Amino acid sequence: MKRIGLFGGSFDPVHAAHVALARTALDQLALDEVRWIPAGRQWQKSRALTSAAHRVAMVQLAIADEPRFTLDRCEIDRSGASYTYDTVRDLQAAEPGNTWILIIGQDQYAGLHTWLQWRKLLERVTVAVANRPGASPLASPEGAAAPHEAVALPMMDTSSTEIRARVAAGQRIDALVPPAVARYIDQHHLYRGTPGS
Repeated sequence: MKRIGLFGGSFDPVHAAHVALARTALDQLALDEVRWIPAGRQWQKSRALTSAAHRVAMVQLAIADEPRFTLDRCEIDRSGASYTYDTVRDLQAAEPGNTWILIIGQDQYAGLHTWLQWRKLLERVTVAVANRPGASPLASPEGAAAPHEAVALPMMDTSSTEIRARVAAGQRIDALVPPAVARYIDQHHLYRGTPGS
């Protein structure tokens, strides 16, 4: 029986704050593993994502130095929109007996009541909410009324949107992403000419 953190997102691109958050989750939540799950087709995002192949490659580079980080392609390989409930249900069916901790940001937590099957999702996982230091996770009134377990994790103030905008503007991103990811973005000419997209 393992304690597994599920860390999903577009990772477009994956950045240093993602890695720091996952490392913190490993330590503070006594996890055996953090499973990184790049999204396939996100139903809540209007902008087109960078190709799955690039996003998967960048995650692989970012997590290569930590053996307790693993990449899971389940949402990339599944057709249709990516719903967290479907992912958790399928993983629990394939690996019964594990404890599952869903790692999300404060914005996601506040909007959790808009997710597909969100009440059933909360019955299946503990929610670990990345939040600013000293702040408590804040659920929506609907979410707060649903029985569930939530724990707080500290968060760094970096966003993929900011990184894409910096690349498009020709600015350096070395301090914001792992070095191998910065090299990959440069070698593959990603995010050029698309500020804020």
